[in-house]
Amino acid sequence: MKLILTHEITGLGAAGDVVEVKDGYARNFLLPRGDAIAWSAGGAKQIDGIRRARKAREVRDLDHAQEIKTALEASPVKLPAKAGDAGRLFGSVTQKDVAFAVRQAGGPDVDRRRIALADHIKTVGTYKVKVTLHPKVIATINLEVVKA
Repeated sequence: MKLILTHEITGLGAAGDVVEVKDGYARNFLLPRGDAIAWSAGGAKQIDGIRRARKAREVRDLDHAQEIKTALEASPVKLPAKAGDAGRLFGSVTQKDVAFAVRQAGGPDVDRRRIALADHIKTVGTYKVKVTLHPKVIATINLEVVKA
């Protein structure tokens, strides 16, 4: 099945790419999640809009990635979360939570798919979180999970 990707899919392509995948993968995974749309003549016109939006969000070059890295690593990011008396969280911290906390702390808008959590964060404390900004630039954020 021929699809137009609306989000970056690791191992498949970036937003705006036209890809050919098996029917089951498209019907059961990509289309329901909104990661792709079916290719058609009308959909082909949307490719330019998707690529422009991707280009606006992307890191421009290596120097821009270094600037973002310095901004991210400059100060620790506090993430308030509901926790019990012993410091154990009700749930766990996700990449989406980290991206939101970075934005709230005044940092740049980080794509949640580029955030790598080393392990599941289920307790209050300080953690190192890696963000891939460019294939050659990986920023390490000091994430402080505090009891809300």
